[in-house]
Amino acid sequence: MMIVVIFFSCTKVVNFNLNSSSPRLIVESSISDQPSSCFVKLTMSVNYNEPNTFPAVNGASVVLYDGTGNTYTMYEASSGVYTLQSIKGIPGRTYTLSISADGKTYTATSKMPDPVSIDTIYQGRLLLGPYGGNGELKFVTVNYHDPPGKGNYYRFVEKINRVVQKEIFLDDDLLRDGNLIAQNIIRADTSLKSGDSVRVFLQTIDKNIFNYFLQLSNVTGGYNGPTATPANPISNFSGGALGYFSAYAVRSKSIIIR
Repeated sequence: MMIVVIFFSCTKVVNFNLNSSSPRLIVESSISDQPSSCFVKLTMSVNYNEPNTFPAVNGASVVLYDGTGNTYTMYEASSGVYTLQSIKGIPGRTYTLSISADGKTYTATSKMPDPVSIDTIYQGRLLLGPYGGNGELKFVTVNYHDPPGKGNYYRFVEKINRVVQKEIFLDDDLLRDGNLIAQNIIRADTSLKSGDSVRVFLQTIDKNIFNYFLQLSNVTGGYNGPTATPANPISNFSGGALGYFSAYAVRSKSIIIR
């Protein structure tokens, strides 16, 4: 009884004072070395106590510069989504994206690295022990050769049965410069099934984009759950916008799970 009394006497209700903040522009934008790959998605942030629905930003002026004097004005294909159909990126060029919305201008730059091809893609498996259930966990592994020269950064995007997965997979050439690298694409909560069609996209990205997605992975949970105090990843946009602009080269391979 004394233990119970002491326990309840130490209980205290704590009220957190979570201040509201002004809405900020959120940008998801990229261009790759594939045709019709340039797109920009614009939304506005909301406060913690509001519905998790981000309003689209319509009527913005979105302009892309290719670093060689060419300028491309993007058009709004759907609410808050801007695109270009007549351009594909060229590795080695530095691209600048300028967005004007609600009287403010935001800019970001990104240099497109050279592409890196996938050598092989194959199926792997993990046998699940007594603490992981019975059966096996199926996944895919991607082999690729890292080009000599430190400072190569990669992002892997997995598409299963034509559905893009949300998990973030990143890699770099730290301590493995110029080596053959095997990257396992293992998701924590889902095993692949026989007959699944899997395509893996290997994106070569610049360092700023690597750091952005690394921070995003830490905040949102990544593979093993959150590892940092929640905070917005550092954007490569000026002007206070959230999000990113990535110029990347991409190669892909597919496999059918047995």
